[in-house]
Amino acid sequence: MVESSHCAVVTGGTGGIGIEIVRHLASEGRPVALTYRSNSERADAVVAEVAAAGGKARADRVDLTDTAAVAAWADRVRGEFGEPSVLVHAAGPHIPMVHLSSVTPDVYARHLDAEATAFFAVVHALLPALRAAQGSVVAVTTAATDRYPVRDGLSSGTKGAVEALVRAFAVEEGRYGVRFNSVGPGMLTDGMAERLIGSDDLDERALAVAKSRIPLNRFGRASDVAAAVAFLASERAGFVTGQKLNIDGGYSA
Repeated sequence: MVESSHCAVVTGGTGGIGIEIVRHLASEGRPVALTYRSNSERADAVVAEVAAAGGKARADRVDLTDTAAVAAWADRVRGEFGEPSVLVHAAGPHIPMVHLSSVTPDVYARHLDAEATAFFAVVHALLPALRAAQGSVVAVTTAATDRYPVRDGLSSGTKGAVEALVRAFAVEEGRYGVRFNSVGPGMLTDGMAERLIGSDDLDERALAVAKSRIPLNRFGRASDVAAAVAFLASERAGFVTGQKLNIDGGYSA
């Protein structure tokens, strides 16, 4: 393993998808600074796993909706861990599958804050370093912004704002060599979809219907998403910016 002189930042690094992204980036020799919301035990376990494999990682508990806290955390990472050249935004709240008619405006505003405002705050805090490194940003959103499944509007209606920011940043920051892209996970056997299944938001009938709409006729894995993120973050995708890649088995085709 050849260690990079720059670090990667992964928000939501203790989620099902986030953990796989940390593993992928660390396996490429990148020191990884990850954030988490509440699960300190899982965060410690991820850091220990990376270290056991010969890598380097740190974990910080950060409220991404607190812009002052995000700015202070970004300064700590840069001062103590290295300048980031990769930012992967994989953080986001658990979103129940409900009809939009049952969502109150204050609930929608809270989710929009946790999705789009949080992404904007992290990018704003790290943008000077990303410009200096001509780095890459990848946001993990959802395939539901391209093919809407009923009762998923609270997710697609807020992550869609993140995708709009990705395209806007790509246009504005390209002159500095910074690339912005997103990936849209479909149904997975781990990650947020796993939580939806566990919380009974999706029963067996709903799962069967969902699978029937996927051309590959199976659900994906968090590692599938992480592989796509690692590609977009790397120089192999050096001429790719402002794009979205759905990892959904063909669901949105």
